[in-house]
Amino acid sequence: MKSVYCLNPISNAGMSRFDDTYCIADSIENADAVLLRSASMHEMTLPDSLLAIGRAGAGVNNIPLDSCAKKGIVVFNTPGANANGVKELVIAGLMLASRDIAGGCHWVRENKDDPNIAKTAEKAKKAFAGNEIKGKKLGVIGLGAIGVLVANAASELGMEVFGCDPYLSIQNAVRLSHHITIVKDNDEIYNQCDYITIHVPALDSTKGMLNKRAFDQMKDGVKILNFARDILVNDADMADALASGKVSRYVTDFPNPAVVNMPGALVLPHLGASTEESEENCAVMAVNQIMDYLENGNIENSVNYPSCSLGYRKKASRICVCHYNRPNVISQLTSLFGEAGVNISDMVSKSRGEYAYAMFDVEAPVSDEFEKKLEAMENIIRIRIL
Repeated sequence: MKSVYCLNPISNAGMSRFDDTYCIADSIENADAVLLRSASMHEMTLPDSLLAIGRAGAGVNNIPLDSCAKKGIVVFNTPGANANGVKELVIAGLMLASRDIAGGCHWVRENKDDPNIAKTAEKAKKAFAGNEIKGKKLGVIGLGAIGVLVANAASELGMEVFGCDPYLSIQNAVRLSHHITIVKDNDEIYNQCDYITIHVPALDSTKGMLNKRAFDQMKDGVKILNFARDILVNDADMADALASGKVSRYVTDFPNPAVVNMPGALVLPHLGASTEESEENCAVMAVNQIMDYLENGNIENSVNYPSCSLGYRKKASRICVCHYNRPNVISQLTSLFGEAGVNISDMVSKSRGEYAYAMFDVEAPVSDEFEKKLEAMENIIRIRIL
């Protein structure tokens, strides 16, 4: 029986997919897999039994990816499962940035005891007037699952949309409306857009990318939305840009001590994927990926190992190998198979950076002695016989 431990509550839409060959563990000790949302694993001691981690969401900053890879623990996330929930909140963010809805609601609450509030409101409402988004220019930085949905929705609302993503996939390019103008770099977006929304992962190359240099290129009064990661924006530079009027409104889904004290910042409590539908979609996707890996050895949507699949396991044995991406590993493996008289009916091998993954379907069960020989090979991280 396979053991799964949950670090956070996971929607029953996903958990109900586990059959009676799985048990839900009370602790991580001896667990085969872990499911989580936002809990941090950086300080945790991971058991030798652990094979996989499923993050019900896209961000994986809460998981020690490299140390997991070195132990042969495959980490999965669920890209796109919460994309619609985030997209809808970004569209709401556009409205909040354009019209002082939040300020108006606050005024009404402050004046709730005024018996003539309707008449008073007619005089006060000019303080909360704003602009329509139709006809305005929106720049979308990052055209992944969320960015494409945001770009298409904004175009349908009448905005002139510009998108930039040097790593735009064929799949997302096909989904992108032909009304979207693709530009070659972010500077073009900075120079001409009235609104800018950012949808890129948190990497060394993107950390603090919205900084003084970027702000200096933007239109005066630009409105910026950040529903991706807080560290993409340099907080000190944003505070200065808001104070000077270069940025007229900053809408972010990531509260921290700096941003909550910035005049002109509208800060939400990380609501992006906080919908029942998003949580269900993420849970189902994470559980499906974990089950496919544990039962068939297939990898889809891993963030530390390559995607790799041989479909459903049909042969007598499937040998799954996590290894370092070094020359001759595959040839050494197949040579060992030949020496042991193990016939390979199908195989696949993929690499991703420093790590690689190989799968072999073989015609007959293999011995414990043969498994030990595989494990003893140089550059092998983990062997699984299914």
